[in-house]
Amino acid sequence: MTPISGLLGLCSRAGQITLGTDMVIQEIRSGRAGLVLLDEGASQGTKKKISDACAYRSVPLHRMPEGEIDRACGKDGRMAAAVRPGKLCQQMILLLSQPGEAGNHE
Repeated sequence: MTPISGLLGLCSRAGQITLGTDMVIQEIRSGRAGLVLLDEGASQGTKKKISDACAYRSVPLHRMPEGEIDRACGKDGRMAAAVRPGKLCQQMILLLSQPGEAGNHE
């Protein structure tokens, strides 16, 4: 398990994360997303919708290896996750900005 997976699981247990494409887009539009994580296995349409929403609202977007969001949160079939702003979100952004950490920044 990578450090980012551990923090993602912690965010899930703390209720600081929203899962699912439609709910994530809602969180981005409402300003309640401090960071968005997107599974590499998501469809092209899903990637475009979330990428466009993040770019428009200036929300950091990171791509995660396929299945990592599922494993970290313990829920199958989740392609996107929005993390609420706060200390856990800041720590995740810090980890993801370090060279060699899983996930690609957009």
